[in-house]
Amino acid sequence: MPLLPGLNSHAVEPTRIRLAAAGAAVVTVGAGLGLRAVATGSLAKYGGDALYTVLLLALVVLVAPRVTPLTAAGSALAISWGVEFLQLSEMTAELSQHSPVTRLVLGSTFNPPDLFWYAVGAGAGWLVHTAAGPCLARRHTGPS
Repeated sequence: MPLLPGLNSHAVEPTRIRLAAAGAAVVTVGAGLGLRAVATGSLAKYGGDALYTVLLLALVVLVAPRVTPLTAAGSALAISWGVEFLQLSEMTAELSQHSPVTRLVLGSTFNPPDLFWYAVGAGAGWLVHTAAGPCLARRHTGPS
């Protein structure tokens, strides 16, 4: 299946895709930190959940630049849900007590609404990845 609808999977150099994915990851982390700085309650929590999945999608594309948008979104969603369901065990709560980074990555408590917001993030990431493809495929040939 082609990387982007209507484009050959080799039309975009993996380096360009990886640079875009790395940039998207940095922007997503910035958005998450910014959201936490200005928002509280449900907006901060569920917005952070969606951004968590967007970040995972960017990391999937960084590792596998020729992945289709649907596969990247599905992979990010599966990882997000896997981490959430892992919170049903005592392992994540135990690990989260020892490291703030682990708490940010794994969380500590299962919360069913998080599953929906991860799907929202996967959908938003899919839309951005799909829309970014034609932009990445354009070649700059000099001054216009």
